[in-house]
Amino acid sequence: MTRIAVLSDIHGNAPALAAVLAVVDAESVDLVLNLGDIVSGAVDPRGTLDLLAERPDIVTVRGNHERQLLTLPNDEMGGADRIASGVLTDADRAWLGSLPLTARPVPGVLAFHAVPDDDATYLTQTVVERTAENPEGVREATDDELVERLGAAYGAYGLYLCGHTHQARTRPLPDGSLLVNPGSVGWPAYADDAPYPHRVEAGVPDARFAILSRTGDGEGWTAELRAVPYDHEEAAASAERLGRPDLAHMLRTGLLP
Repeated sequence: MTRIAVLSDIHGNAPALAAVLAVVDAESVDLVLNLGDIVSGAVDPRGTLDLLAERPDIVTVRGNHERQLLTLPNDEMGGADRIASGVLTDADRAWLGSLPLTARPVPGVLAFHAVPDDDATYLTQTVVERTAENPEGVREATDDELVERLGAAYGAYGLYLCGHTHQARTRPLPDGSLLVNPGSVGWPAYADDAPYPHRVEAGVPDARFAILSRTGDGEGWTAELRAVPYDHEEAAASAERLGRPDLAHMLRTGLLP
């Protein structure tokens, strides 16, 4: 049997990452994958980098926030990126710059942050204009949308691993393959304005990750979506000290203010 632990969207939340890694290390996994958006956040970006520096075994791909940290001028960054940028060393920047857009850690598996050829496109959800029936402005992607967004990669793998939307999901695809989003380790809710205003909320403050298993006879992958309690009050207090009471509320509740 092959077992893979998958985590994503840590967003500088070192206490949540430490809790997830403690659980992962107690499991019999063959590989740990990190799907990006690693350090941009208002809890403990430096601590997050230090924890990951102790784990060179973790296979990591970059997210949109890694790209933003390395390419945007400081005055064009969002608040989470500015906080993270202030703690980065030259070695940190070199490591972030070396991260690939995709990884193929074992045969038949493709890992990426958002979609295979872009780090900022939603895969498992679709943003729509808000209505009374859908005040969040987000719906589940259709099979056709999933296939289109996977592009040339569709049909070539048995397991696709993505993050970015912070929503834990498993989706069987029409060709029999499996798509898994492990959810967010460290940022349980957010709002965005593109392409329409929308809200994404986990509804609970737990840290999320997933374990994927495949039996030796190659009959396909199964997914376990995990939620790990941790000291989210510690994380929220750190966010308040860094001037982010909005994030503190989200970390305590899994909901937007």
